[in-house]
Amino acid sequence: MKIFFRLLPWLILLIAGYLFIAKKFSINTSVESKHQLLVEKIEAIGKLELVKYQISDVLEHKNKTDFLPEASVLLIVKAEAVGCIDLTKITREDIRIDADTAVVNLPQPEICYVKIDHKNSRVYDTKMAFFREADLVDEAYKAAERKVAAEVKKSDILTQTKTNATNVLKPIIEGLGYKNVRLSFE
Repeated sequence: MKIFFRLLPWLILLIAGYLFIAKKFSINTSVESKHQLLVEKIEAIGKLELVKYQISDVLEHKNKTDFLPEASVLLIVKAEAVGCIDLTKITREDIRIDADTAVVNLPQPEICYVKIDHKNSRVYDTKMAFFREADLVDEAYKAAERKVAAEVKKSDILTQTKTNATNVLKPIIEGLGYKNVRLSFE
């Protein structure tokens, strides 16, 4: 019991010292952002999105240099590609009405965009990246975007866009009172 009373002042001093140092030298951080947004351009868009492909890619990206060890990053990339037709390209000459028949020449389908979904993509692992990790991850995402775009161009997205255009537009035109609807793509 005597030892306890001898150590008690030291224990109290030690706890008080810890609390003082923790309070005095605690790091308080605050974040402040000031934005001044400016709308630079407003465009009228007449593209009808008709099909969306959601794509996953597992990518191992390596960077080799002469004087540093090989660095690599493993990404799980989520992307989307959208096929559409640009309705602003339709002119009056592209629409022909004969009694109860409507003939519409639509523009060729196109790939509206291919983009990486950074919110759902993940950096799974990095090896030997050290101070170049950010650059390596950036290179990997760019490589993934190029590869996904190339694969989408090889896919049947444009054929699927044509099919969906017919499935969407034909009932709308029939609803206007035309019994026969013919859609073609120029």
